[in-house]
Amino acid sequence: MNEVTVDWLPVVFIALTGLSLVVYAILDGYDLGVGVLLPFDSQSQRDSMIYSIGPFWDANETWLVLAIGLILIAFPKAHSIIFQALYLPTALMLAGLILRGVSFDFRTKAPSKNKAQWDLAFKAGSLIATLCQGYMLGRYVTGFSDSTFALAFCVLSAVCVTAAYSFIGATWLVMKSEGELQKRAARWAMISNIFLAIGIIAVSSANLLFDASVMDKWLSFPQVILLVPLTILFGFMFVTTHIYLKKVPFENDLGCWYPFACGVCIFLLCFAGLAYSYFPYIVPMQLDIYQAASARDSLMVIFIGSMIVLPMIIGYTIFAYKVFWGKTSKLSY
Repeated sequence: MNEVTVDWLPVVFIALTGLSLVVYAILDGYDLGVGVLLPFDSQSQRDSMIYSIGPFWDANETWLVLAIGLILIAFPKAHSIIFQALYLPTALMLAGLILRGVSFDFRTKAPSKNKAQWDLAFKAGSLIATLCQGYMLGRYVTGFSDSTFALAFCVLSAVCVTAAYSFIGATWLVMKSEGELQKRAARWAMISNIFLAIGIIAVSSANLLFDASVMDKWLSFPQVILLVPLTILFGFMFVTTHIYLKKVPFENDLGCWYPFACGVCIFLLCFAGLAYSYFPYIVPMQLDIYQAASARDSLMVIFIGSMIVLPMIIGYTIFAYKVFWGKTSKLSY
């Protein structure tokens, strides 16, 4: 009985942590991407872009807090190793997120002549946060190696994650905006779509070189057969999204949701690939989920709490998106 409990609880908690991270990457990813894409040349377009994320951006960060909290409580050994190695980029990321929050509030309350400066601060905070998150992902995947190749991979990861957030942010704007901003967002999405595709190929190829066991998981038989339908699916989404974006806008905004839906699917597949590559390790090739897990009784208490809190977070997230669904309108405070 105890043995079964020890087996399933760490799996449940790593699944909950993974769920929190992928939902965060999608939801906060698009609003970070919108922040990165803020243009310098049009105050009205910047206003519309901010309006599109205004009701959601703050709540989206709840998922990051949940993920870090789960790691801290359920896998304290892993939390210590991960955040000791990522202390500086984590601090910079938090500085970027704080800058976003401060500039968002002040742009709505400061005199109009200062709004452009706060918009620039929001853009800078978004860019800092995305680059840091990409760099942190690269450090994590390489097992916190300090080799030249590993550090170069981290830089590549930072650029690719920023491109991914820019892509899903641009597709969010295609779905939420109209007119010239929608056309401009479609152009942004096409450019970032190309960089995202190149990034996924580059990161996936480099990732296989870091650990023989990861390469064996993907390239040994019969697992290698999975690469065929996955490659076709990725190719289909990238190509059809690019074709759709070239023809924006459509009459009656037909299919404006499609690029964003493809972005969500791409994020889900990438996270599923990472999970498959490294499970059951929570610190790649150093510490697995069973070694890092808290005591069984502690996990059970946390599990009960999570089953209460998680549905509440999901519920208010769904409610917020239902209330503010549709095309963007001006925010009022």
